[in-house]
Amino acid sequence: MTIKELSEKTGFSIVNGNDETNVTGAYACDLLSWVIGRAEEGNALVTVMTNINVIAVAVMADLSCVILTEDVKLDDNALVKAQQNDVAVLSSPYTTYETCKILSQLF
Repeated sequence: MTIKELSEKTGFSIVNGNDETNVTGAYACDLLSWVIGRAEEGNALVTVMTNINVIAVAVMADLSCVILTEDVKLDDNALVKAQQNDVAVLSSPYTTYETCKILSQLF
């Protein structure tokens, strides 16, 4: 499903990026080195981390998007990098656990 479809089905807001990118699954983790080695290409990264390193990991691991939980916001530098690298970022008002429950019903 595309990021746009994911947003429509979940109510998660699109903060940045191409909404036509395909999402193939999700991976929840805040340890970024772990994400690099274990998330699959096309996954959405579910996290509360909002710094520039999250965007770098999304690019390095070829992730479809980052889903920020609990309504956290990217810091300014991270948002600029997301825009420069066309990294899609979504915002969920739910906890990471609740966000993953919603996503598990879709994938």
